Amino acid sequence: MSKPDTADFNLTEFLPYQLSVASNALSNRIAQVYRREFGLKITEWRVMAMLGDAGALTQRELTSRTLMDKVAVNRACKVLETRGLARRRPNENDGRSHMLELTEEGWSMHGEIIPQARAIAAGLLDSLGREQEENFRLMLARIRDHAMQIGPEA
Repeated sequence: MSKPDTADFNLTEFLPYQLSVASNALSNRIAQVYRREFGLKITEWRVMAMLGDAGALTQRELTSRTLMDKVAVNRACKVLETRGLARRRPNENDGRSHMLELTEEGWSMHGEIIPQARAIAAGLLDSLGREQEENFRLMLARIRDHAMQIGPEA
């Protein structure tokens, strides 16, 4: 079998790769803070942050909204529950699932992390001016929305 011609492909110029590396760099920088100061992994913080934004959600909703793997969401939920940062309650709309919500301790930790995460993100975006940052956010939203519209099969 002959090797396919990929001479014109450069991984470092491939948009999905660039987005992934940039996302990982930003996430890892912020993760240093909540790992060191709060003992949270990235997945655990993302679940907490989503619950802080949206309120009580099922694990299926958490998986859908965060686009994280359902096993990773399940593990994060269990850790948060074990640590007393989140609790389950029955889902009144569907007896087969439960709602996960932050506890008082979870809300308190969430409130401590948010200002630090905002400050780190703002510092990382300082190299862009306000207009460039707004355009960057709009472009990311367009790419995300388009990818969601065309789905995984396109």
